[in-house]
Amino acid sequence: MTSTPTKPSYELFTKDTTAFFYNLKADAIQRMLDFDYLCQRTTPSIAAIIHPGKSGFHKVFFGAKEITIPIYKTIPEATIHHPNTDVLINFASFRSAYESSKQAILAPTIHTIIIVAEGIPERHTRELIAIQNQYNQTHPTSLSKTILGPSTVGGITAGSFRIANCGGTNDNIIRAKLHRPGSIGLISKSGGITNEMFNILARSTDGIYEGIAIGGDTYPATTLLDHILRFEANPNIKLIIALGEIGGQQEYDIIKVKQQHKITKPLIMLIPGISAKIFPWEVQFGHAGAKADKAEESAEAKNQALKQAGIIVPDSFEQLEPTIKAIYEKLLKDKIITPQPEPLIPKLPLDYNEALKQNLIRKPTNFTTTISCDTGDEPTYNNQPISNLIENKASISDIISLLWFKKQLPKQFTKLIELAIIICADHGPAVSGTHNSIVTARAGKDIISSLCSGLLTIGPRFGGAIDDAARYFKQACDNNIPPKQFVEDMKKRGILIPGIGHRVKSIRNPDKRVELLKQYTTTNFKNTSYLNYALKVEHLTTQKAENLILNVDGCLAVCFLDALTSSNQFTTAEINEIINIGYLNAIFALSRSIGLIGHILDQKRLNAELYRHPTDDILYLTGDEK
Repeated sequence: MTSTPTKPSYELFTKDTTAFFYNLKADAIQRMLDFDYLCQRTTPSIAAIIHPGKSGFHKVFFGAKEITIPIYKTIPEATIHHPNTDVLINFASFRSAYESSKQAILAPTIHTIIIVAEGIPERHTRELIAIQNQYNQTHPTSLSKTILGPSTVGGITAGSFRIANCGGTNDNIIRAKLHRPGSIGLISKSGGITNEMFNILARSTDGIYEGIAIGGDTYPATTLLDHILRFEANPNIKLIIALGEIGGQQEYDIIKVKQQHKITKPLIMLIPGISAKIFPWEVQFGHAGAKADKAEESAEAKNQALKQAGIIVPDSFEQLEPTIKAIYEKLLKDKIITPQPEPLIPKLPLDYNEALKQNLIRKPTNFTTTISCDTGDEPTYNNQPISNLIENKASISDIISLLWFKKQLPKQFTKLIELAIIICADHGPAVSGTHNSIVTARAGKDIISSLCSGLLTIGPRFGGAIDDAARYFKQACDNNIPPKQFVEDMKKRGILIPGIGHRVKSIRNPDKRVELLKQYTTTNFKNTSYLNYALKVEHLTTQKAENLILNVDGCLAVCFLDALTSSNQFTTAEINEIINIGYLNAIFALSRSIGLIGHILDQKRLNAELYRHPTDDILYLTGDEK
């Protein structure tokens, strides 16, 4: 399906033109839509985005309203859904611009292709031009295919359509009067000079009607003459300005057409680069095409030839603006140009980040954090740059102290945390958390899912005993409850004392890990009242049964309490908060994650099959038992 031409052949873009944007360049897309809003377009100029390998939609602002633009994977798919969109702005890289541009030329509904990429091989550009010409010859009833570029910033039809970033910031758009049509047609090879000329023309005239940068490559797909003839045919353009370059023959083609009287409107041209003649060697100014191989391709020779053909040529770039102003004022005097009243300019809403930067808004936050920050030049942990921590050889327990406790804990304390991590990392494959992780991994689930399966078992009976032991021992010790009374009270309440009892270890077969924790705590902390209290409780419970010893969970709990009180860095209220929040459970979860991940990786490395529990290990109670 092809779209019906609704605009004259001399117009590339109108206020109704819509484009496909090839490659998702969010900033450039938003700038085009901001230009649309300033021009008071009723519909966005971008109909869709084409991004290979991606589909869906992209969120943008159209003024203050947030809208979505569809994303398609291919040019054919996009043209099917948007048959009236006739422009492709191609932001493909130089490696893929050829193929995507070729597809656009062959697409019946696309009439204008802008190729932004620099560095496209000249052979590819010449092939694209040949395909374009062949298409135009074989489809004479359709609108002609037009290519801008390669290596172009595109252009602007003032008040109607902007290509990507052409024209600069929104402030510059308004300053250069690009938000509404003027009377001048501008063509240049250079994008930088084009943007500068917009400002010059805003000062010296009523501004541009259309400004085009054809690109600086040796073989631009359209020439200065192509656009001069379009401007000649456009009744809205009263004065034409063209800026060429040294090198090439384009200007001589313009001279021939001028001599044939096919250019009747005032035409001002200038070839910058007169200084090239002072160099004793061949000089290239900027673009690939700006290279004079012959005397006639120099700026001086071209400017002289243009003058002789009756084209207005200023003596220098500095004289360009006064020359333009003089011609424009003559056109005003002769009533060829009638300036239009300046329209009201809609106030473009500031983006949130920009408004925030200018202190123009207040917005309540949804989250509060006090431990880290990633808004500066470098992320920090509790106000300490990560690079400083690395340089100072901080350990993982130092990082835990900063992020969990919001202070640098003494080395004796951080060492205790490291001991806890080592001791609790793994207690074999049979414990509930590890068992769950192994079963999940063998079911083919990913590492994170398998890890979560194991972590979700942590609670009062697995790991959580550390938290409960800390709470019960702290409450009893702080309230000076005699150990014997504590044991009797827990028995009366029917509560097993958390942190007391072991399945294998006993008073005759002590747990080496507990012995190491006890030794470390008594050696490094001045206050061991909680450990002492727990050992008194152990003395009573082991009289009942030899395996009712202080186990790893209980020992970690009381040693942690002694570390908190000995550090002199926490108030009583802060210590209570740490215990009630569940810091010890967090240390267990962090530590056990190491072992769980190890078992998960082990099962995947072994390529273990789906686990099924043996039926002979299950007691089936079906209701038929006698």
